Amino acid sequence: MTTAVIVSACGEVPQAKLANKTKGIVYCAEANPVSFNPQVTTTGSTIDIIANQLYNSLISIDPVTAEFKPELATQWVISDDGKKITFKLREGVQFHSTDYFTPSRTMNADDVIFSFSRLFDVYNPYHFVQDANYPYFQSVGMDQLIRKIVKIDDYTVRFELFSAESSLLSNIATDFAVILSEEYAMFRASQDKKHLFDTLPIGTGPYKYKHFLRDNLVRFHKHHGYWKHNYAVDQLVYDITTNNTTRIAKMLTKECDITSHPSATQLEALSQRQDIIVDKAVNLNVGYWAFNTEKPPFDNVLVRKSLAHSIDFDKIMQAVFYGNGIAAQSILPPSSWAFTKQAMPYYDPIKAKQYLTEAGYPDGFEMTLWAMPVSRIYNPNARKMAELIQSDLRQIGIRTRIVEYEWNTFIERIGRHEHDSVLLGWAADTPDPDNFFSPLLSCTATFTGKNPANWCNPEFDLLLTQALDTNELKMRKFYYQQAQKMLVEELPVVPIAHGVRFQARSANIAGAELRPFGGVSLANVRKGEQ
Repeated sequence: MTTAVIVSACGEVPQAKLANKTKGIVYCAEANPVSFNPQVTTTGSTIDIIANQLYNSLISIDPVTAEFKPELATQWVISDDGKKITFKLREGVQFHSTDYFTPSRTMNADDVIFSFSRLFDVYNPYHFVQDANYPYFQSVGMDQLIRKIVKIDDYTVRFELFSAESSLLSNIATDFAVILSEEYAMFRASQDKKHLFDTLPIGTGPYKYKHFLRDNLVRFHKHHGYWKHNYAVDQLVYDITTNNTTRIAKMLTKECDITSHPSATQLEALSQRQDIIVDKAVNLNVGYWAFNTEKPPFDNVLVRKSLAHSIDFDKIMQAVFYGNGIAAQSILPPSSWAFTKQAMPYYDPIKAKQYLTEAGYPDGFEMTLWAMPVSRIYNPNARKMAELIQSDLRQIGIRTRIVEYEWNTFIERIGRHEHDSVLLGWAADTPDPDNFFSPLLSCTATFTGKNPANWCNPEFDLLLTQALDTNELKMRKFYYQQAQKMLVEELPVVPIAHGVRFQARSANIAGAELRPFGGVSLANVRKGEQ
């Protein structure tokens, strides 16, 4: 790819369209949002667009110190037995006022109770609105953990749990645990239009929803009553550009102010520009190859070992990551406090063939390999990775067909476990190690369609439960060591690499720092003269 090619591709952009999009800050995004409520999705491209722009959580995690920080809750106290957490709420927090809803009050305890009870309380009028599907919370078992939430007064709530859990505060600090407006929910219910609650959002974040045109743009306007500060830009526009090359072209021709996930081959061209800054950050993530373990022959661990030993990891690191990633030595990245280096599978076609013969498939078989159509931190080019793996598998007699769909369709079909194997990944929402295990590989995650390996192992789940039942770091680390070891022995997924997060932004854009975990936040973004 060359800069000349990129610029040429942008010459066809209608100037009227360009002018309309540049009234504020334009972020070129790789996919449409699947919802405007983070409670009902774990799709990273959606969370990047909506979570930190439209909403706030009770607490957050400092990206440097990893300590909990106040957000909509100003204080919190945990009982001695760990089964009660009392939050003191911030007063005077305004919800968005839009052309479809005008709030009559500020945030209070009723909103917190409504937001969380929707996840687990079958009597909450919205519990079944999205088929009671709350993938993150269900995958970490949070919907089974909260016994009830008690309103102490208008600005104090107490979470009462069935049992103490060491990762609960981390999960409450994720981008998924946002506070919604109970008043808006009742307004939609009175209209008999509950289905609009998650598509026409009302939050407390720095921006409010204005418009969404599928495959074109998402437009947010400034929330003038934002409780934290008043320097948000007037408009924040997400230009939906699924093609990576076109996204970078728009960056070079200033149709975008910020863009996500530039590929390694594009970084050099971007870095040569004086008017563009390329940000780089270490991020807690993992790219992996998952096998549908409920489908023959992938239910046979010998087949999975054969496949794992058939791929040339070094070639993938060179051709896909271009030095901007590290080869996985566990499903956990080395920066996690629970990381333990594992005896990972390595490229050995002879050993791969031996496992295949031992499994009863000396002549190989046919299979599908699903490659996600978007570039993500953990896999900047899944198509190329799939082609490399396809070539390697051919050497041991396995005939592979690469499958691609539009991103949201892709995620839906993976959730229905239609695949044989898939190249996917995970970017952590919190620094807690459980974030790499429960949402991806627990039995609960299988039931909610968020376990791409479709793998349910009660012994593995027991290790996760034991790790969550204690606050002793030494014991938690022990259980997570066992969990990492079991994954390498069973290989429901083959961890491949941990990627580096990149974004490109115009030199006059400030406040768009990359974070080591969680979605993109443009809450503090500002635009200066250039």
